[in-house]
Amino acid sequence: MLLVDVHAHLDHIDFKEDLDLVIQRAKQAGVKAIISNGINPETNRSTLEIAKKYDIVKAALGIYPIDALQKESEIGECPLKPNVFDVDKEIKFIEANKNKIVAVAEIGLDFKYSKKKDEQKQVFEKLLALAEKLNKPVMVHSRGAEQDCVEILQTTRLKKIILHCFSGKLTLVKKGLDNGWFFSIPTNIVRSQQFQKIAEVSSLSQIFTETDAPYLSPFRGTRNESSFIIETIKKIAKIKNLTQEEVANNIYMNYQRVFGKI
Repeated sequence: MLLVDVHAHLDHIDFKEDLDLVIQRAKQAGVKAIISNGINPETNRSTLEIAKKYDIVKAALGIYPIDALQKESEIGECPLKPNVFDVDKEIKFIEANKNKIVAVAEIGLDFKYSKKKDEQKQVFEKLLALAEKLNKPVMVHSRGAEQDCVEILQTTRLKKIILHCFSGKLTLVKKGLDNGWFFSIPTNIVRSQQFQKIAEVSSLSQIFTETDAPYLSPFRGTRNESSFIIETIKKIAKIKNLTQEEVANNIYMNYQRVFGKI
């Protein structure tokens, strides 16, 4: 089976001791590509190194909305505290590495942990402009800010937009689909009615599979990893009354259309 994981964080400390084995298990499970997403200068650089080391890993570089704020005083109880860095300088770094990446990601807005909306929007718009300039897809984080994300994305000329772990209303999902955007469905679809509904209303031609590893495991109490992507395939196949092979093959073709041949 041909599987892809378009959103993971392989540089995460949870993979520090056994990343070789994680990649090995992914290959054995049929995973042909894993897109590892950077979120700040440190993770962008480690993501490039990981992609250089493992043939199935592709790099995406970005600035996470919380990191974009720069100051702990500007965020709430977010488990990820921001690092202080020059946003414009990091955008130049991403551009300088344009030939080493398949997407600009992870980017977006997060109003759950911060109400500093204008500051986040400014960085998001800069990164969208960069993606337009580089002709790269974007993967968008929109927690608590789904309406704002959709409105901003509609002002761009970008066509290859992937909404990652989208938790917005079904009306926004349908608007995204009408715009030709994609929805990336994580492995916890096995218990999430939100993601099951997105899978139900979306054409297979607008769906991607992801893990968000090490988060959102399909198995409670365990670290997520790319070899678990088959659980998303199984659930989508059941929802759409298709074979697992049909679902996997269609999503694999989506990958090649959006990110290029593997």
